[in-house]
Amino acid sequence: MSVYYDDRESRTVEERIEDQDTLLARMVRRGYRKSMGLRRMLDDLGIDPRSIRSREDLTVLPVLSRERLVEMQMADPPYGGLADKEAAVDRIFTSPGPVYEPHLSESDPLWARAYYAAGIRKGDVVLNAFSYHMVAAGLTFHAGLRRIGATVVPSGTSSGQLQVQLMRDLGVTAYTGTPSFLMAIIKKAEEEGHTFEKDFRLRRACFAAEPLQPALRKIFEERYGIETFQMYGATEVGDVAFECCEKRGWHICEEVIVEIVDPATGKRTDPGQLGEVVVTRFNKVFFLLRFGTGDLSRMIVQKCPCGRTSYLLDGIAGRVGDAIKIRGLFVAPSQLKTVQGHFEGIRFQLIVSRSGHEDHLTLRIEPKEPPVDRSALTESFTRIFREICTVRIDKIEYLEPGTFPADFKSIVDHRSWA
Repeated sequence: MSVYYDDRESRTVEERIEDQDTLLARMVRRGYRKSMGLRRMLDDLGIDPRSIRSREDLTVLPVLSRERLVEMQMADPPYGGLADKEAAVDRIFTSPGPVYEPHLSESDPLWARAYYAAGIRKGDVVLNAFSYHMVAAGLTFHAGLRRIGATVVPSGTSSGQLQVQLMRDLGVTAYTGTPSFLMAIIKKAEEEGHTFEKDFRLRRACFAAEPLQPALRKIFEERYGIETFQMYGATEVGDVAFECCEKRGWHICEEVIVEIVDPATGKRTDPGQLGEVVVTRFNKVFFLLRFGTGDLSRMIVQKCPCGRTSYLLDGIAGRVGDAIKIRGLFVAPSQLKTVQGHFEGIRFQLIVSRSGHEDHLTLRIEPKEPPVDRSALTESFTRIFREICTVRIDKIEYLEPGTFPADFKSIVDHRSWA
């Protein structure tokens, strides 16, 4: 049995780029004909739609933030002029703002790739704990599971007691929802006297909408025997990326073009550098080009042992407003947490200053007790910090244990731009 949802996942990078560029050019030309909002945007910028023939040409367009999308939809409801109003739309979802999103559920393998990569197949019974109300989550995840032949239990956000009963009575083998809710269900089962790993058949879990912390993943996999997978998307553009069995990053879906850009300029960053995740999804109805998710990540271009040839995202490092730029590179608090996970019993703080035209980065380290080998710790910390944050540390200062207050900030920026 193939490990891929379809053959497109194993095609060459060159084949993928050529095919996606063709789809992009076709989408822009169609959008110019069918969407008054896109036509107005291109005309105002003096852009001929025929000039956008590849992903490289997308950079002439601004990144469209969610806030700007809300403004456009308020001014020109329901879709801000970005949709084909004559199209037969299958469903309309909403997200806070509000943002209205037309969906064509039958023509797009929405979320199916992610579930297939997680090993879910026909014969699996999957508890879908995402909401089935006006938001896209419940029904779109449901459709993805059905496309790969799984049986879906549409439990939504029902009570923990009912979720436990459904899992037990229906022989649920997989779960999709948030990691915190799955843990709440497990705890409820244990309160009722069950030994979860023995009394239930759940062996796979696919998470979205909430970060999966490494410590919680370890509990799921090592204590309860549940193999875990992360999925990433946004309500405005659907699924964007997913984990495979290798778990070395998130494979970018075949239906989207993903750029990593500098939030301040909209220009693309180099591979390995942190930036905002900007998504263009191929769509015949909703012409949303260069949608800025507000999430921070970086691109991984190395090949994955699973055989999928798509580039990967290196998880989500936080939100755009959480990060600061140091020597042209973004550093986010969540990256610092990742660094922290490599060093037990250590707290640290970044101090960013500026001398002339140069940023200076000082790392203040507070160990629980003085390190036996300060030189070795300095070398290890400097290396791991550079690997994760891509920024060079200029100076390391060691503090006495107990120096930091309980509410200390992980990043302090002393630079003045006046």
